[in-house]
Amino acid sequence: MFKGERIKLRKLAETDIETYHSWRNNEEVMRYTNPSLDKYTFSETQEFVEKITQSPTSKSYMIELIQSRKPLGITSLINIDYKNRNAECIIDIGEHEYWGNGYGKEALQLLIKYSFVELNLHKVYLRVFSFNDRAISLYEKMGFRIEGEQIDQLFRDGEWHNVVLMAIFQKDFFAAKS
Repeated sequence: MFKGERIKLRKLAETDIETYHSWRNNEEVMRYTNPSLDKYTFSETQEFVEKITQSPTSKSYMIELIQSRKPLGITSLINIDYKNRNAECIIDIGEHEYWGNGYGKEALQLLIKYSFVELNLHKVYLRVFSFNDRAISLYEKMGFRIEGEQIDQLFRDGEWHNVVLMAIFQKDFFAAKS
């Protein structure tokens, strides 16, 4: 559907459920994106995928290597509000060995461009755990700015952590491109 240099985004499909299920149950992967760290049954994952692929207010894509077609992760726009032109962005690189190699950045660049150019959204926002310094740094480099924090929102590893709210705006995206 969308192609970058090394990856492409394609619509999430029922054939992806098994792969996505393995990521949703990998604690190392989910510790940075899932507040509860609960284990999911296969049927729960299947139900979740069916729900988000059929929802008019979400668009979910598998991140896939172009050369090998290996799925690396998932990225989504959820809670799309077409009237107010905003949506929440989510990304998970499910294959740990591909972390830190720029695949997440490439996927987000494709998703953000789609959000502003094709969907004509005004704003894309996200939530990130305050201990995820790598992600916060990446989002800031991409033009996201911190809008606020939910204090002591997450209890992980015996400590309270904040959830950082960040957003990027269409006008800033286009200004950076010119």
